[in-house]
Amino acid sequence: MPQQNESTQRRRERDAMHVLGIAAFYHDSAAALVSDGRVVSAAQEERFTRKRHDESFPTHAIRHCLETAGITAEQLDFVGLYEKPLTKFERLPETYLAFAPVGFESLAKDLR
Repeated sequence: MPQQNESTQRRRERDAMHVLGIAAFYHDSAAALVSDGRVVSAAQEERFTRKRHDESFPTHAIRHCLETAGITAEQLDFVGLYEKPLTKFERLPETYLAFAPVGFESLAKDLR
């Protein structure tokens, strides 16, 4: 296979379809970037925040994926968010009941 020069490689990356996948707000937030069906980068937020099982929005992981691919957010074609709200909701009462009666206050707050 012939070597691609730098400008050809850049043009190919610019014309590629870029899809960013995000998993957030429940146990181990992460981001992954796929370009033309090829995984370019993937990272868990905890690798940057050093907070084990970080569930926050994966800002650092997203930045890492974009920088690794050499693209900007404006070049993304699609962004997908992984969420299973019913599964998450089923876990909430179980978790809070396990810490009863202290957990009831937190459960009521989360249900608002």
